[in-house]
Amino acid sequence: MRLGGRLAAAIDVLDDMERRRRPAADALKDWGLSHRFAGSGDRSAIGNIVYDALRRRRSAGWLMGDDTARGQAFGALLLEWNETAESLNRSLDGDKFAPPPLSEVELGLIASRDLGAAPDAVRADCPDWCVPLLEQSYGRAWVEEAEAMSARPPLDLRVNTLLSTREKVLAELSDTGAKPGLLAPEGIRIAPIDGAGRHPNVQAEPAFQQGWFEVQDEGSQIVGALAGAAQGMQVLDYCAGGGGKTLAMAAAMQNQGRIVAHDSEKVRLAPIFDRLRRAGVTNVEAIARVASLEPLAGQMDLVLIDAPCTGSGTWRRRPDAKWRLTQKQLDLRVREQAAILDEASRFVKPGGRLVYITCSVFEEENGGQVKAMLERSDRFAALDHKALWTRAFPASSDQAIIRPDSISLTPARTSTDGFFFAALERVR
Repeated sequence: MRLGGRLAAAIDVLDDMERRRRPAADALKDWGLSHRFAGSGDRSAIGNIVYDALRRRRSAGWLMGDDTARGQAFGALLLEWNETAESLNRSLDGDKFAPPPLSEVELGLIASRDLGAAPDAVRADCPDWCVPLLEQSYGRAWVEEAEAMSARPPLDLRVNTLLSTREKVLAELSDTGAKPGLLAPEGIRIAPIDGAGRHPNVQAEPAFQQGWFEVQDEGSQIVGALAGAAQGMQVLDYCAGGGGKTLAMAAAMQNQGRIVAHDSEKVRLAPIFDRLRRAGVTNVEAIARVASLEPLAGQMDLVLIDAPCTGSGTWRRRPDAKWRLTQKQLDLRVREQAAILDEASRFVKPGGRLVYITCSVFEEENGGQVKAMLERSDRFAALDHKALWTRAFPASSDQAIIRPDSISLTPARTSTDGFFFAALERVR
């Protein structure tokens, strides 16, 4: 397929998403099933246009003066694919599968508009209702922070030190452009793709099959390292999901001590068993039933809560979620998080540590939750987060947003997804 056919397909997918209120992955999968003639390169390029259009939905529509799927897709090519209005029309000329080329009216609008002069919410590519939330989190820097959440993400990997080293994995992935991560000591990064490119399928690599590495955003690696799991500890990963942070903690503990991986949803926990086997992890016990955790009450050195949240910190990777999110969903998550904090805190022993993590950038889900919990309970006190960061990452003290009672990571500051981290000690 030429660019015109790919662009037309992307417009169809975006129309389908809007009409049926469905996730991008589902719409792209259905398009591929009904257009089996399209090769993997075509499907990848179409997906890139769709995701770029979702990341830059407001700025693309503003540039084109058109908020429809056509405006978003054309605008995404102009903003993210190094295309000009003239080069784009040349590419579409003579392609019977292409959408109509840019009209004189559209060409005039594009020529007259400077994105730097657009309204803040347009440059930020975020829903209007999220503006106060971003301002609360980042103050005057909220537009720059939101802009960074609209960029293409890298592909990050974590080396499993139980079975390999970063040097060995880098050698195995030498033809992928992989390089050491920016902050995480076991991190590896493959840079964001350009245009119609696609990241390598690293899960097909022999090194992955042998358990040498996992796919994990560097921000997730950093907050996992800050949690402080160490050899011999008794650890509860209370919202373990598929086990990404469980695996990282097991490696940090060198398979010594005990980790209980819990998730109330068996479906979310199911992938952990294959991952544990592949990674050579032997100190993890997976438990789904809450009642089975009762003997652990007051016994754990570390309880980690990777809380269910809006996922606003992952908008680079899941941009369609940005436009589906509602205030009602945020309110629901906030209630869930408060309940989980109260329940999980019961398992921390005196002198133990409770760690609260989200992949959200909203204060209501982050610092607001920690403050509210400390007001509800006098059994916990915040640790010195500047000291925590300095011990873990002494050469990078100016990158994260470090407050006395928390640490935040952002695409703009740390080149990671957005993460929030807070560690509390049980003092009574």
